[in-house]
Formats: sequence, C-alpha cells, structure tokens
Amino acid sequence: MNMEVIVAKTAGFCFGVHRAVNKVYEQTEKGAAPIYTYGPIIHNEEVVKDLEARGVRVIGTRGELEQLICGTIVIRSHGVGRDIYSLIRERGLGLVDATCPYVKKIHRIVERESAEGRQIVIIGSDSHPEVEGIKGWCTGQATVIATEEEAEAFIPKEGKKLCVVSQTTFNNNKFKNLVEIISKKGYDSTVINTICNATEERQREAAEIAKQVDAMIVIGGRHSSNTQKLFEICKKECENTYYVQTLVDLEPILLPPVDCVGITAGASTPNHIIKEVYTYVRNEL
Repeated sequence: MNMEVIVAKTAGFCFGVHRAVNKVYEQTEKGAAPIYTYGPIIHNEEVVKDLEARGVRVIGTRGELEQLICGTIVIRSHGVGRDIYSLIRERGLGLVDATCPYVKKIHRIVERESAEGRQIVIIGSDSHPEVEGIKGWCTGQATVIATEEEAEAFIPKEGKKLCVVSQTTFNNNKFKNLVEIISKKGYDSTVINTICNATEERQREAAEIAKQVDAMIVIGGRHSSNTQKLFEICKKECENTYYVQTLVDLEPILLPPVDCVGITAGASTPNHIIKEVYTYVRNEL
C-alpha cells in the first residue's frame, strides 16, 4: 500500500514574508549597491545565504548602522522601532520598508494607545525582533508577557489602564489563556488580538493534520518563532513529530513504519524546500 502524504495548504511563505523577500530581490535586480537588511530579512538560513551571494549584507546592530556612510537599508518584515527610521534618515541612507502590514498595524496601535496614557502589554517573546520593534513605538516602557507565571505576577503601574496586543506569530490558544489570567485581575483593559490570520490558520491546519497522521514533519529555520510554535502544536497531537530546516536534516531520521505522513512549514520556508521534502518522503520512505 502506498503511503499517504498530506501537505498543509498554508505551508510556506506568508504574505508579509513573500513581500519582504521580493523587495530585497528587486533591489538586487536594480543593481543598487550596497544593500543591507536590518537583521536577517527572514528567519531562514537558505534565503539569507542566497541574498548574501548577491551582495546583500546583514546589519545586526544599531552600532553597525551608525557606521554606514552610504547604501540602502531594507527593513525586514518583523519591523523596527521608531528610532531606527530616524537614524537611517539622519545618516542619509536609502530606505526600503518591508515591514509586514500586520506588524505596522500594531505599531500604530501601541503608538496611539501609549500616547493616550495606556500601559502597553505585549503578549510574545521579549527577545523576538518583532516584539523589540513594537516596544520601539511605545511612549514609556511596555511590558512583555510570554508565560502563565509572568501573567500571574503582572501588576500594572498605579492608575494605569492597559492595552494588550500580541506578537503576530504567537500561539493563539496561549494568547487567549494569558489574556484570561490578566483579565481576571479586574484591570481596566483593552485587548486587541493582533495575531495574524495566516498564523492562526496555519496553526489550526497543522493541528488538524497532526491528529490524523502517523508522523508529522515541520519545516523551518531554527530561529523561526512561528515554526517553533508549529512544532509545539504538532507534537501535542502527534508524538512522531520532526523539526527540520532542509532535506539534509530529514535524511538521517529513521521514521517508524507509517501509513500517513503530514508536512507543514513555517512562514519563512521557501516553496522549493517544501517540495524537496515532499518528494523525498513520497519516493524514498
């Protein structure tokens, strides 16, 4: 009997990532030089390597940006704080803004709400570049909450009303759970679920596939937050869940005898890598 392989319809580049990557390639095709991205354009090593081969360099810190005297800076899909835009203009550098529109929406929300006196609470990972960028649009200091323990321990500044938003790639169920913990404290809160619809759908579909297969393969960069969350979701539903970046990671894995394999991929995973994994699973396992 032939093994069944189910590939998630939502696997691979989301709208924001596709848009950001295209913007960088457009700059290389124009022959513009030098070209820099502020941080890796996406959390996928294969794409970053290909762009490096085309002359695109990654700026990792504000200090590096301050040293530049010419060139074009591409802001990645994760976005950056207000101060980085100001610095790019001060340095007289070119600017291509590839911030995901869904992330831009959060910037506008926290800028407005914090200016009106609300304390901003971001549900997400404090070290994630998207969250760092969101914090950079707040008047005053934002609070970042990622765990139940942090939600339980949270106490707002005296007399402050709250505005709660989320990292776009955060686990939707975890977001609801953390908001419930905060809401039970009785604070005056405005809650805006800013998790991207594509992220919600990707997580929902991954869970549904994982429930019905014997093994699940999740493809994505090791530093990709949304891929890590996909892996966690799938692992809960299917014990035989494997996290790979490329086909090279999958080849040494000895899958148990299975009749059905599911495949999903994070928002930063190129389509050709998904196809390679699918072909290998279909023909070699």
